[in-house]
Amino acid sequence: MYTLVVCPESDQPLPGFNHMANAFDPYREALVVEQHTHWPEAYADWSDADRGRVEALLHASPEEAADLDYVRQHTGFARVITVTPEDLERVSVGS
Repeated sequence: MYTLVVCPESDQPLPGFNHMANAFDPYREALVVEQHTHWPEAYADWSDADRGRVEALLHASPEEAADLDYVRQHTGFARVITVTPEDLERVSVGS
């Protein structure tokens, strides 16, 4: 996972660290080589099949994800979507 380092006294990123906005980016999207989904503990009881189905739906339209990050890789970017209740409502599944 990716960590943003900030200066404690200013809450600004340290020089030399690139913060990637939590928004859909067509440029980075074209360079996505990995897809990851972060599931909060509230969904720990979901089956692998249910998670897989939701992950496929979320990654099919990443521009609509409520919590989207891009993590720089050597060969491109990894897309990381953190599952939110809003996302589950959008893809019409519930807990």
